[in-house]
Amino acid sequence: MTREDAASSGSRPRTSAWAPLRHPVFLALFIAQIASNIGSMMQNVGAAWLMGDLSASPTLVALVQTATLLPVFLVGLPAGALADIVDRRRLLIVSQTWMLVTAAVLAFLSLADVVTPLALLTLTFFLGVGTALTLPAWQAIQPELVPRAEFPQAIALGALTFNLGRAVGPALGGVVVALAGPAWVFLINAISFLAVVGVLIWWRRPASTSTLPAETMTGAMRAGLRYGLNSTALRHVLIRCAVFVVPAGALLGLLPVVARDRLGLGSGGYGLLLGCFGVGAAVAAVLRPRIDAVLSPDHTLLASTGIIVLVLLIDGLVANEWVVAAGLFVGGAAWTLSFTTMSVAAQAALPGWVRARGMGLYSLVTVGGLALGSALWGIVASRSLVASQVVAAAVMAVGTLATPHWRISASADLDLTPAPSDDPIVTLVPRPTDGPVLVTIRYAVPDGDADAFAAAMRRVERQRRRTGARRWGLYRDLAAPDLMLEVFVVESWAEHLRQHDRRTATDLAALDTVQPFVKGDVAVSHYVSAYGLGTGDEDD
Repeated sequence: MTREDAASSGSRPRTSAWAPLRHPVFLALFIAQIASNIGSMMQNVGAAWLMGDLSASPTLVALVQTATLLPVFLVGLPAGALADIVDRRRLLIVSQTWMLVTAAVLAFLSLADVVTPLALLTLTFFLGVGTALTLPAWQAIQPELVPRAEFPQAIALGALTFNLGRAVGPALGGVVVALAGPAWVFLINAISFLAVVGVLIWWRRPASTSTLPAETMTGAMRAGLRYGLNSTALRHVLIRCAVFVVPAGALLGLLPVVARDRLGLGSGGYGLLLGCFGVGAAVAAVLRPRIDAVLSPDHTLLASTGIIVLVLLIDGLVANEWVVAAGLFVGGAAWTLSFTTMSVAAQAALPGWVRARGMGLYSLVTVGGLALGSALWGIVASRSLVASQVVAAAVMAVGTLATPHWRISASADLDLTPAPSDDPIVTLVPRPTDGPVLVTIRYAVPDGDADAFAAAMRRVERQRRRTGARRWGLYRDLAAPDLMLEVFVVESWAEHLRQHDRRTATDLAALDTVQPFVKGDVAVSHYVSAYGLGTGDEDD
């Protein structure tokens, strides 16, 4: 059975760091992800080092990370919409197979010694497309694998698989590159995807059923954007994420240049630096429940950001590899705490019906910001490596000062469990595609309460828009001042039926806040466009 809705990101009883591993599918995917992430981290080392051999330009080296991450910026929202309207398990099998084939092609070109900087960036971009298709679907299936109370730690364990890969993969990749060349790293990465594909084929995900027609891609994307624009909690997370990730992109995006040019290290030394970062990140994932019990999400993010600022300054100003390695260890811990905290907050702001689309938006901001940040700081580093790190640290510090207004713990008060709902009462039943649909709701409100009622209806407006309303308005009857009319437009009858299904307990609470101002029953009417009710839009 689907585990609807993430646990809130606020205060909660401490969960064992390993509790989600009791569930067989989660455990199998956890192990498979470790293997896959080790392969992916080896791939990143091989690609960055190969680009350094093909071109000495810091900009081209930084563009390797940009090519990996930019597809999420371009495909994040469509990928989220796709994951909400098709079977997520099948989508993941396709995306993982795509990445397997792409890595195998890169290995073949490298073995044949015909790879060029353009080919390397292109195939790295194709791998990024696979990542873009994977991320929203992968994040959206997590509530299906563990109980609600264990969901935040499931996210942390997901981060642990990534960071165990970061701890082992770079060092292993550096050794393989030094002994056999980048081609073998790419081949190992291709093989590593087999583990995830195998588990996904083995997993029998329960099929979901609905009497409504499937959403179209464009309709699903519009619904996801509407939700993101009208969800205060999700918007806060996205803003905080953007302020963090763009300057943070300098940390890992320029690390190959720091290792090679400032510290004079080879591929093995670069891999060990990334390994230090990954070990710190893995330690933080295990300790996260203890930290979570002491600090609020906002305080955790603030402290982690301060640590990243310090690590950027160390990378830019210190030329001692041991100090840099120690800084990266602490920075890896801060990195994991930051992203886990923001990811939990984003998931807690998303009901089940829009979870993949919302996480697509989150991935778009996160990975797209890192990609753009890597490119930006790579350009700055081509003039001065020290300046790129110092300026990135300054930008992050200044951005942090502006973030107290956007609390990511706002999602702690949300209850996004589905609320019971009845179908609209109509005599003429439209086709699902008929529309647009106009809904009017008449309220009787005493004249003295009109202003307070109108203010309370702003919460209702956001709820209507989040769940599907394209336009919304509140009007007062000039002939009868105690009557107020709420109107909103939905693009089709099917979308309005979905709007009923999308209500959550928090949405009903918003409606409850206006009830004290209303006298008597409300009157609801539904209208469908006369030109969209089976008559077509043709002119004579």
